Amino acid sequence: MLFDLRSRGRRRTVQGVYLGLALLMGGGLVLFGVGAGNGFGGILNAFTGGGSSNAANQTISAQEKAALKATTQRPNDPQAWASLLQARYESAGQGNNYDPNTSSYTAAGVKELRSATQAWQRYTQLTPHPSADLAVLAARAFDATGDYASEVRTWEIVTAANPTAATYFEYLAVAAYRAKQLRIGDLSSAKAVSLTPKLQQFQLRQQLNQLKAQVTGSSSTTPTTSTTSTTKRK
Repeated sequence: MLFDLRSRGRRRTVQGVYLGLALLMGGGLVLFGVGAGNGFGGILNAFTGGGSSNAANQTISAQEKAALKATTQRPNDPQAWASLLQARYESAGQGNNYDPNTSSYTAAGVKELRSATQAWQRYTQLTPHPSADLAVLAARAFDATGDYASEVRTWEIVTAANPTAATYFEYLAVAAYRAKQLRIGDLSSAKAVSLTPKLQQFQLRQQLNQLKAQVTGSSSTTPTTSTTSTTKRK
């Protein structure tokens, strides 16, 4: 048997096994942060977003500075403005710009988002075919800053590029109602409902009706059943 220690060779084998287990357990404690008491969660947190927020802020700040420099050097390059939009949007969600306890942007974060939307507006002036992925970021920034009319135009770019995505039409409807663009809201609402699985359609329709009622001050509203898309690009 392995644990019969009467043999010198077997004693060495057992010692080797226990030494290996000790190293494995010790390494596991370091890697996973078990018992470290330092709050960092070990090396593996570098891959799960548990790293230093200061380091993340410094990286984003460097990216924003580089993007801003690029727009100065190449003011007519849409890609430079696209990079600035991305950097500013990411910066708005970091550090003192965002309060995770309330899931809301601080005043500094809102200011950063307004700067991001300015980069988006310059970007759209320089390209006839703006990226739908960038439009999603810009639309979220417009929403957070309360510029619902601009948000509507931006979601229209997204829905034009994703004509079968119910969620984007829902976002467009919400923005349109908040902007008091009721016809666009009704058409987008109907489109969103038509693209939603049947079991969820009633609930979505009710939610959008309630939002429209809040905006218009009426007790009940019924969106048009037309599914005509209003996603013509501006």
